[in-house]
Amino acid sequence: MLASRRHGTLYVGVTSDLPKRIHEHRIGAVPGFTRRHRIKHLVYFEAHEGIEAAIIREKRIKEWRRDWKIELIERDNPEWNDLAVAVLGFELLPETPIPHRHPGESRDPRTRDW
Repeated sequence: MLASRRHGTLYVGVTSDLPKRIHEHRIGAVPGFTRRHRIKHLVYFEAHEGIEAAIIREKRIKEWRRDWKIELIERDNPEWNDLAVAVLGFELLPETPIPHRHPGESRDPRTRDW
């Protein structure tokens, strides 16, 4: 599970090569949801015996309410540390400020030139 920041936007995915996939998220290599929302921090992960079991677990977690996902993260990672740094040896990401939006502004990042 990845997050844009603590209690930020969450993303649940599955991969057979975690370091490679985390690298892609961190550099924004793949267009889409995670790049638009700047989701780059690995905050929770599980290892599974096979891809089938991993996909079943991913689908179940995706159906969960947000607060259940937060509880899962905070059970093992209460500070929301980037596990890509602690577990996979990645460099810390630089702090990036969250753009300020005025009331009435679009919440869709595609419509803003940030």
